[in-house]
Amino acid sequence: MNLHEYQAKDLLRAAGLPMQPGEVARSADEAEAIAQRAGGPVVVKAQVHAGGRGKAGGVKLAATPADARVAAATILGMVIKGLTVDRVLVADATEIAEEAYVGIIMDRAAKSAVVMVSAAGGMDIETVAATTPERVRRLAVDPRYGLLPYEAADLAWFLYPDAPRARAATTILRRLYDAFVACDASLVELNPLVTRPDRSLVAVDAKMVIDENALERHPEIAALRDERAEDPSETAARRANLTFVKLDGTVGCVVNGAGLAMATMDLVKFYGGEPANFLDIGGSSNPEKVVQALRIITSDPRVRVILFNIFGGITRTDDVATGIVQALRAHPLTVPLVIRLTGTNDVAAVAILAAHGLSAMTEMDAAVRQAVALAAAPVVA
Repeated sequence: MNLHEYQAKDLLRAAGLPMQPGEVARSADEAEAIAQRAGGPVVVKAQVHAGGRGKAGGVKLAATPADARVAAATILGMVIKGLTVDRVLVADATEIAEEAYVGIIMDRAAKSAVVMVSAAGGMDIETVAATTPERVRRLAVDPRYGLLPYEAADLAWFLYPDAPRARAATTILRRLYDAFVACDASLVELNPLVTRPDRSLVAVDAKMVIDENALERHPEIAALRDERAEDPSETAARRANLTFVKLDGTVGCVVNGAGLAMATMDLVKFYGGEPANFLDIGGSSNPEKVVQALRIITSDPRVRVILFNIFGGITRTDDVATGIVQALRAHPLTVPLVIRLTGTNDVAAVAILAAHGLSAMTEMDAAVRQAVALAAAPVVA
């Protein structure tokens, strides 16, 4: 789950990290009032889950409260990468002497959290790492011990040649790691971590991504979710307790089990197709899940065919068949449907489908080939 900049800053500020002061405004009047309280120049920043806000005109410097009002009025309602701005962060303007990057990411290859630092802050860290890798220092953290003081100090000295800033950065790194773990984050970034003219350090931008699977432990963080920034189909799937990821292909997939879903998408690509989604209905035998799954997939206009691939173990295939029939009765399809059912109660499932003019295959390979062929077939007007 992505957090807005101001939400990430609030969490990190509570963890003891030096964050640029600021408040959120949802109107030009509120932005002007916040700037008035700040008593100096402010930066008005669009709050959307998208990068490149500055290039899109979503970040503006305001010297006076009146300027902040104009800036907020300009930014609010702006569309950045398909997302409409409905709030802005009005933050104290900070004089910048130097910029650094500090981030932590959950690295599957390293099987641990990896801390990354670079003196080339304010830039795309991927570009820096690709073009000048010597400017980036990485450290895989042993989860048994966390980020140890000497490890944080080594990273801090890589960033700064002077003791005062290196000591401050050591503290920042250790607190950032503690916050990363405490919030069950998969990513946290301070970019840039700014050196002010007085040589003190402050983060003027922050990004956090929280592991969806850990949100049950963090209801206060789950409450920060901005559903307007999500794809509506993913929001509907989460509410229906379905595991769903929207993709760009034309073969809609409904599968039970994450492993089988991945194998199904691999086979779709192997036969020259492109999956439109990852959708796992799980081990439940609730027909309503199937109804919801079909409703979500058919809302995607790019889907040319729908493929059911169900291997009945815990999942009863007759309940899935019942769900398919119920869904088609409520929402008749305008695209072809390919069904593969095998396993628990599959004889009963085939009978249920046959009673409603539907057929099912038993071989996954054959079903996927048929679905890919149907997706590639010319559209008949």
